[in-house]
Amino acid sequence: MSSHKTPVTRSTEPPVDMLPVEDAVDRILSFCPRLPSESRAIDDAVGQVLATDITAPFDIPPHDNTAMDGYAVQSRSTDGATESNPVRLRVIGELAAGYLYNGEVGAGQAVRIMTGAPMPDGADTIVPFEETDEYGLRAPGQEHETIKDVGILKAAGPGNNIRRRGEDVRQGQQVLDAGTVLRGPEVAVLASLGVASVDVIRRPRVAILSTGDELLSPGDAPAPGKIYDSNSYGLSALVTQYGGTPQRFGIAQDTIPALTARINEALETCDLVITSAGVSRGDFDVVKEVLAREGAIDFWTVKMKPGKPLAFGEFEAPQGRRVPHIGLPGNPVSSLLAFELFGRLAIYQMMGRQPQPRPILRAIADDDIVNTDWRRVYARATLNQDNDGTWHARLTGPQGSGVLTSMALANGYAVCPEDRERIRAGEECDVIMVDWDHPLD
Repeated sequence: MSSHKTPVTRSTEPPVDMLPVEDAVDRILSFCPRLPSESRAIDDAVGQVLATDITAPFDIPPHDNTAMDGYAVQSRSTDGATESNPVRLRVIGELAAGYLYNGEVGAGQAVRIMTGAPMPDGADTIVPFEETDEYGLRAPGQEHETIKDVGILKAAGPGNNIRRRGEDVRQGQQVLDAGTVLRGPEVAVLASLGVASVDVIRRPRVAILSTGDELLSPGDAPAPGKIYDSNSYGLSALVTQYGGTPQRFGIAQDTIPALTARINEALETCDLVITSAGVSRGDFDVVKEVLAREGAIDFWTVKMKPGKPLAFGEFEAPQGRRVPHIGLPGNPVSSLLAFELFGRLAIYQMMGRQPQPRPILRAIADDDIVNTDWRRVYARATLNQDNDGTWHARLTGPQGSGVLTSMALANGYAVCPEDRERIRAGEECDVIMVDWDHPLD
């Protein structure tokens, strides 16, 4: 995209009634306590957070075992072995993983052994097949069982190719801490300890509700004056992506009974309520009236673009539960961006994860990023890297708050701070990375 020298018309003083992004985050997180724990099967707890420490009930590995296929021998039996002058050892048995050898390896003897099998008594080293003449002893199609002795082609020192008992984990060792997010490696560790289920912080159940008489559900026939509800589907996908359990409550019409009924239905089961639309100054008063009447709700203007209007507060749910509510703007880009900045962190905190900000890269802006009204601008961008390693941020296209494709094409947000009128093409900027899996050009 080429640079655009857009004229900037900017007030001389910043507005005093807008809330900084960081203050909005702090206020929201103060109303989002950690949820209680539950027991889950380890293969059903991926992405959840451990509620308790995990201690090893035994050593891992539980016994000395071989790290390679080969022969278990006494190291002194291989002294002087070379390719030109192999030391021949008598093969007295074979051992596969999962079994114990009933006997002892003596001087001049060898046990054919497979990776992971426990070390036989008497043996103190493993000679890999590649350092023996086994392959040359076999006739085409001949099985290894016919081999009665094997030549060692290289002297082996004590302890070669052996995994020692407790090398990975010692009995009684704290292996995983409470607060650990379970990924593939952590689940594998739990399985290696024989743990089938663990206590984890429950995933938050997040109600997603769109408002507006103009909305249609995907699959409905197009109609004049109507648009499809993209917000609830996009937000539901993000809730899942960030570890929550979304519950979509459809589209509420702009009437007090309809909106009240949907909110009360959501409060029966959910831990967090997310609504979109109805929080801007020009929106129908019915939405604000219902939100304010059903809970303690504040309507904010946040110092960010897109996404300035935001509602936040609490609803009182059955059994005296207090359920936080985040009211997002109706414009699709504003809604998704505000959820990324606020909803993601709320979900993380409720499920026991650290609500940490995204990583930031410094990059060269390939396009102008204009700031007309003292707000922090989050421009949707993609990153590419020069041959010298320099990162460049290129805007994904038109940056209007209704241009959803600008989000779908982006893997980061190029930021123009509140106190800057413009970041010019060629200048450095911060880029918040939101999707490392997105292909880089």
